[in-house]
Amino acid sequence: MLVLDKPSGLLAVPGRGADKQDCLSARVQARYADALVVHRLDMATSGLMVMARGLAAQRALNRAFAAREVTKRYVAVVAGRLEAPPGGWGTIDLPIAVDWPNRPRRTIDHRLGKSSLTRWRVLAIDETGTCTRVDLEPVTGRSHQLRVHLRELGHPILGDTLYAPPDVQARAGRLLLHACGLHVAHPLTGEAWRLKAGHRSDERSSRQATGSVRFCDQLQEFLPGSVVVAKSPQHH
Repeated sequence: MLVLDKPSGLLAVPGRGADKQDCLSARVQARYADALVVHRLDMATSGLMVMARGLAAQRALNRAFAAREVTKRYVAVVAGRLEAPPGGWGTIDLPIAVDWPNRPRRTIDHRLGKSSLTRWRVLAIDETGTCTRVDLEPVTGRSHQLRVHLRELGHPILGDTLYAPPDVQARAGRLLLHACGLHVAHPLTGEAWRLKAGHRSDERSSRQATGSVRFCDQLQEFLPGSVVVAKSPQHH
């Protein structure tokens, strides 16, 4: 299994067209010929991805993702003051479907949408009250799920060119959404691995967007762009 830290702006897998062939999976496969895709991140999202080494590992990881045995954690900065829900964690349970006339956008569709569930909690609120840093756990894994759910909550992610209004888009130089954690069993040994990734430095986006609330303060014990692997005897 390969543990990777994808930068924002790089495709996770190839797209359509010759200009969309440079991507994380192609770069990795140029070095590791047996590397196989298991999951993906949006082009604009940064952070943790894993790839399998060989078919057996890919099958095991695909089963784990499909069975929701992999816990994924993200951190985001959203527009406005988002108050913490009672008990600390809130849920967003809204079905998501492709917005066919406006692809690649997604939309909430209570008739045709697929069940989509996100857990969230507040980490910090900027002293000016203009943005909030949130911890996110997508229970399901729909395309653009976190971006759509936060927009529906009334707090789009800063820098989101698909789902935020122009003034919120302009507040960051990139989408402020980072995949900071994965809890996954090793596909061959079954060991529980807890993976954490610090945020890649982007001082311009961080200063422009958040003022005193830094994008990924809860990972400050890790170096920017680093990946930390911790093994434990049981799943978390």
